[in-house]
Amino acid sequence: MHDRVRRFGLTVALAVLLLDQCVKWLVTYPLDLEAVRSIPILPFFDLTWVENYGVSMGFLRADSDFARWALVALTLAISAGVIWWMWRERNRQDVFALGLVLGGAIGNIIDRVRLGHVVDYADLHIGEWRPFLVFNVADAAITIGVLILLLRALLLRDKQAPAEKVDA
Repeated sequence: MHDRVRRFGLTVALAVLLLDQCVKWLVTYPLDLEAVRSIPILPFFDLTWVENYGVSMGFLRADSDFARWALVALTLAISAGVIWWMWRERNRQDVFALGLVLGGAIGNIIDRVRLGHVVDYADLHIGEWRPFLVFNVADAAITIGVLILLLRALLLRDKQAPAEKVDA
């Protein structure tokens, strides 16, 4: 049973990785988004070319080769931690969330190794207001996975914890 849960998590990670890399290939080559810079799709969604040299919200910007490879090493270490957690986890929902995080992390690592930056393109907006930075499938998967883990930890923590006795 535990092996089936592990395989499920790895399958989720592989699916996210493949989807992420396929969409990045599509916007990079057939659509040549780098050259056209932006393609309006819907009134609230554009494909917009962004080369992300950092991580979320521009933190840990890799402006040199050393910083780039240090960021690759850091994200590989985090990915290894996610794999370790996934390997020990028995809850299918948590393994699903960890698979999302792992697939997204590996997708962004591949970009950083191959290109020196992560390809971002998904631009959600309301008029000129952009509540999110431009992101990609990998970023969305990581965010959704982390949110699932946080919500499950916060909402299920009290239900799973044994009742404590209070001495009077």
